Amino acid sequence: MVVVGGGMAGTRLAQQLAATAAEGGVEVTVIGEEPHPAYNRVLLAEVLAGRYAPDVIALPAPAAARRLGGVRAVRIDRDPGEVVCDDGRRVPYDSLVLATGSNPVLPPLRGLFGPHGHELPDGVHAFRTMDDCLALAAAVRPGVRAVVIGGGLLGVSAARALAQRGAQVVLAHQGEHLMERQLDAGASEVLRRHVETLGVEVHTECRVRGLRTRPPEGGGSTADGGGKAVGGSAVSAVSAVELADGYALEADLVVLACGVRPRVGLARAAGLEVARGVVVDDELRTSDPRVFAIGDCAEHDGVLYGLAGPAQDQADMLARVLGHRAAHGHETGPRYKGSRTLTRLTLAAAHRPLGLAPLDLAAFGETTPAPGDDVVHLADATRNAYRKVVVRGDRLVGGILLGDLGSVGALARTWEGDEPLPSAPLLHLLTNDGGS
Repeated sequence: MVVVGGGMAGTRLAQQLAATAAEGGVEVTVIGEEPHPAYNRVLLAEVLAGRYAPDVIALPAPAAARRLGGVRAVRIDRDPGEVVCDDGRRVPYDSLVLATGSNPVLPPLRGLFGPHGHELPDGVHAFRTMDDCLALAAAVRPGVRAVVIGGGLLGVSAARALAQRGAQVVLAHQGEHLMERQLDAGASEVLRRHVETLGVEVHTECRVRGLRTRPPEGGGSTADGGGKAVGGSAVSAVSAVELADGYALEADLVVLACGVRPRVGLARAAGLEVARGVVVDDELRTSDPRVFAIGDCAEHDGVLYGLAGPAQDQADMLARVLGHRAAHGHETGPRYKGSRTLTRLTLAAAHRPLGLAPLDLAAFGETTPAPGDDVVHLADATRNAYRKVVVRGDRLVGGILLGDLGSVGALARTWEGDEPLPSAPLLHLLTNDGGS
């Protein structure tokens, strides 16, 4: 078996298959484009904030798997069944798993790329990989002016981390409120107040039009003036972020946190079925029965998750599917029916100014009620607390918790189990024990 992708999903699958590999049942090769050992991508913001060293978030290496690190898969030859790598290696497979993940979305901003290439201006960074994180950590220093474009989960995390390192941070978000995929307007307002207390200036409904750059000092032929040397010439450096209304935010650093896009180029070039992601069935098979897909690149039942939890669910399920196949052939076995997503985030200040406590956040399921749903909602602005659950019939279908998360465990178990709620008044769902 060959796994293309050495991130969280591919590594999890290799770990699950390790016991089988040790017994001689399967030989696993993982092809990873990043030279670093596999790591927990969810904790990159903690590395940027200086809370963790990079090695702390490393994932255990699958003992029985062969890993090709720093190698990029450039082509899949389905007949005879080989993965062609950028170093010329051809890796044969009986079964292939695509765990190619996703790329950061680079918005169509004027000045984002130079006229003769695809190199970002000096000071402009995506925030998706360990290399992105290390480059940002090397560039940030107290007092540096940083603009984060995008107010989703990743943008909020990056803004908090930069502020914790002493940067002057502006968060520019095009949407009406922060983290609109997970939070409603009321919860987002609580989050915004907390983020601003951490020293981040927040602008919502704020469209970025372009970047202003300056040539590197010294004539542009070297990187000595702060530009990056590319092909014998230096890349210009960012100086400001230009908004749609013409206002400019001065910037030494710009972080692009505008979402992600599944990496499907390999699959498409190989002739596999691709919609937004690589289309998979309930066994996580693609349109080629020898090829599977999991994680950010996989689209199941029309859904692209783009989150770590579902990627791990899919890796675990694929290990079960493959184990069942090995033991029972193609007899009906375990099936993937989708994942329930729970988002958690802790926003803490480095020195807790004025005794500021961290803000804990959890959101799960459907947080926007449908007609006929019951909603229980408690808010306490003085304590930065916000709680909301959505109930449909006798089932808990979603919720948002900010502040004290004492009840999140019981609520999450009730929601994940999809069990009927007890007959007690719905207010019990927001007590500290979640009604248990």
